[in-house]
Amino acid sequence: MTAPGTPTTADELRGAGLRVTAARVALLETVRDGGHLDAEAIASGVRERVGHISLPAVYEALHALAAAGLVRRIEPPGSPTLYEGRVGDNHHHLVCRSCGAVADVDCAVGHAPCLTASDDLGFVVDEAEVVYWGLCPACSTTGSS
Repeated sequence: MTAPGTPTTADELRGAGLRVTAARVALLETVRDGGHLDAEAIASGVRERVGHISLPAVYEALHALAAAGLVRRIEPPGSPTLYEGRVGDNHHHLVCRSCGAVADVDCAVGHAPCLTASDDLGFVVDEAEVVYWGLCPACSTTGSS
């Protein structure tokens, strides 16, 4: 149950200028509940909540939600596109080279955009994306045994 005064998912969709549908509500809630999910996993979660939804409809809704700033799209090189509900900050990601696990990591120093380019070439920088690659604890333990 939503606390009094706390916007509902439907309120957030309306506030972003998006049409409220059961599928969009289920999709946004699935992303927020799931961490870093690909479109297939999101479609599966939406189907558990509201029944049938096509994969193209999921992609269309994800595009609209990302454009509205309600979800964040991340694309680690060599990995599938992932979506997450953590928005509004400029956090970074840790990606395991072995199993593909993805974890959030806050900026090491400073405020968004966390990094200052050595030369911004006239760009107005509002976001920096950093991906740290390595082995997660489970994979590094497995590899050393």
